[in-house]
Amino acid sequence: MKISAKSDYAVRAAAELAAAEPGRPVKAEALATAQGIPANFLENILAALRNAGVVRSQRGAEGGYLLARPAATVTLADVIRAVDGPLAAVRGEAPEDQAYPGAATEVPRIWIAVRAALREVLEGTTLADLVAHELPAHVSALLEDPEAWRRR
Repeated sequence: MKISAKSDYAVRAAAELAAAEPGRPVKAEALATAQGIPANFLENILAALRNAGVVRSQRGAEGGYLLARPAATVTLADVIRAVDGPLAAVRGEAPEDQAYPGAATEVPRIWIAVRAALREVLEGTTLADLVAHELPAHVSALLEDPEAWRRR
């Protein structure tokens, strides 16, 4: 899986909002600076997050962005889907909509399994988990495997 810059920036910006003082809006410029995200790119990301109901904006001198719901209810999958769509697609279509002949017959089932694995991690991890530096046990268990850290 390739994680797009948009998804990476969205998760980082959402984590900053989760770590902010509750009820206190954070300006886009502050989010951009805190995470080293290009400001113009971040504005588009925040708009997508707002359209998906992940964040809300507040106007005025004291305005900015806030999470639209508690951090414990916002999963990383929510954030990624808001900016990049489905977690696993094959040429823009659902894996279960694929059918291949011959030796590749089982490939769509592999793509479905990949999606299930992504869901397990991304739907099982919330912004609150990130901010608390306490990843769910099933995610931590994956990280304990040395193979997880091997580059290839």
